[in-house]
Amino acid sequence: MGDTGESSIIPICGPDGHRQPPPDAPRAWENTDRAQAVMEGAAGPEPPATPTCPNCGLVGDRHVTYYGVHVLLEPGMPVPAHMVPAWHRWYIDSNGTAWNSREDEPMPGAVCRIPHRIACPGLKLEEIGLWRWLDAVREENARSARRKADEEATPEELPEVG
Repeated sequence: MGDTGESSIIPICGPDGHRQPPPDAPRAWENTDRAQAVMEGAAGPEPPATPTCPNCGLVGDRHVTYYGVHVLLEPGMPVPAHMVPAWHRWYIDSNGTAWNSREDEPMPGAVCRIPHRIACPGLKLEEIGLWRWLDAVREENARSARRKADEEATPEELPEVG
């Protein structure tokens, strides 16, 4: 290592061991992963902290996601997936990894888990943002209403003052 000419790559067992980046290599996908975690609500406390909600103090089921952060799910509560809003349907793989189906429609009879965030008694409905698409529609409608009010307030012709 360093000046000796030795490789700084730590060999990993297996056929693809030689393809692994060094441990200190920059991870170009980190910002994307962070953004996805925020968008999907995967903001559970990271180990070794207890899986406790910072807003209400209740304990949830913590699962790691495929992008390396943890999500806090409502414990022991499988729900028919068609009853859960898009972006809030979480599934657990056989290895315990959680993934979000985003806006994909669930298969008939599918069961998913819900994030604790949408059931948390410590958050207001506005903070939860359950229906993101509806929030966007409301914002656009508010802008349209303001534009319409501005148009109605401006007279088409200026009055004679002369």
